[in-house]
Amino acid sequence: MWGGRFSSRPAEIMQAINVSIGVDQRLWAQDLAGSRAHCRMLAKQGVIQQADADAILGGLDAVEAEILDGTFPFREQFEDIHMNVEARLNELIGEPSGRLHTARSRNDQVALDFRLWVRDACDRSVAQLKALQSALLSRAEQHAGDLMPGFTHLQTAQPVTLGHHLMAYVEMFGRDAGRFADARSRMNESPLGAAALAGSPFPIDRHMTAAELGFDRPMANSLDAVSDRDFALESLAAASITAGHLSRLAEEIVVWMTPMFGFATLPDDLTTGSSIMPQKRNPDAAELVRAKTGRIMGSLVALSTVMKGLPLAYSKDMQEDKPPVFEAFDALDLALNAIEIIDRNLYERTCDVRWWATDSAVVDCVAQPDAAKADHAGRRLKVILDAYTVYLDLWICDRAGTIVANGRPDRYPVRGQSAREMAWFRDALATKSGDDFAVVEDEDQRRVADRAETVRDDQDGLANHQLLQGLPLLAPHFFPVPAKP
Repeated sequence: MWGGRFSSRPAEIMQAINVSIGVDQRLWAQDLAGSRAHCRMLAKQGVIQQADADAILGGLDAVEAEILDGTFPFREQFEDIHMNVEARLNELIGEPSGRLHTARSRNDQVALDFRLWVRDACDRSVAQLKALQSALLSRAEQHAGDLMPGFTHLQTAQPVTLGHHLMAYVEMFGRDAGRFADARSRMNESPLGAAALAGSPFPIDRHMTAAELGFDRPMANSLDAVSDRDFALESLAAASITAGHLSRLAEEIVVWMTPMFGFATLPDDLTTGSSIMPQKRNPDAAELVRAKTGRIMGSLVALSTVMKGLPLAYSKDMQEDKPPVFEAFDALDLALNAIEIIDRNLYERTCDVRWWATDSAVVDCVAQPDAAKADHAGRRLKVILDAYTVYLDLWICDRAGTIVANGRPDRYPVRGQSAREMAWFRDALATKSGDDFAVVEDEDQRRVADRAETVRDDQDGLANHQLLQGLPLLAPHFFPVPAKP
């Protein structure tokens, strides 16, 4: 395509460093879509004859069929996907194939193909994030009233519900989906028609090709059109933040499955064993989701470094834009699919008594109607909490206030006794009615349900609501233990 004025073929080292077909052949579908749109526009504008356009379109259909059935000859001698397609097109239809490249350069061609691929990848990521949100929502609704210890500094802190905990990730992944949608909106402009850097003297219609390819408009500046890779960088930034959230969730799954926590487990088909330790059940899938984060974040740094300091317009450095993007989205696709399957198959185990958390007097104090009562409640509860922070580490009570587990039977043999019979417990409940003991749980269940409905109605607008403000005074029961799948 470009060697007409050269007297010799590229040196072996030049061919080795210049060829990219092993990477960019993944753009074949986008390249064919762009070529079809360009061909139809050239014919409509009278730049090429309709007969030539028909021959070209038929040849492109034949190329697509060969690629789909695995018989297309990808050849390094033709460097990249664009030249491979045009070379094969020439073999199939002959002389009319050369007219396809009229008013087009590989600079705007690759900018178009890559932009289309990244746009598709963003759409795919949004769909995967919504599926993951759906899985988390279902699990959160299932456990909207099931209490677990909340943590700060990975130390047992206040009780929360498992539904509330999982809904935190629903919020994170909703923001992630919003970032991909924002990136897609900004990238949805067509670079086709910018040619090498300064447009074309032919009477082309850039609006026609933009509309056919699903873009909102053509890009406004031709130099920017062929040299911009912001769309790839922004998508990698969104992928990196998403990967960070996936890594946090994966880390919690890994921790929860340890015998020290014992909060959850996975079925055999989502874990691995040890060659010498038969008791092991390793959460390798979650660990690998966690590890993929490094590759995805590294891709953002790699492409940022490639683009740093490049003069306008196109430079061959940009040939190195595709490997980090492909690698990052491959890793993200796998991680999103894996973590969704893990979440749908994770099942909880009974929480050990030593993990139950204590709440503070703040919830009761701020519930008072005026400052004087809040101060009074605070002073009264301070005395109660001296015992409360000790005894709650030892007992677990059900909704009725009956002690169902005792962590120190040697010192406090009270299993089966009503905690409400003890003066400190009655005083602790004095600022609430007895019937209000379970109100927080019931309210949390309602809020999880309301929030789930909101998220399902608008999964891109997750940051405008709050969930589960109240916390229970005591942790009243264990996690349920679902049947193994």
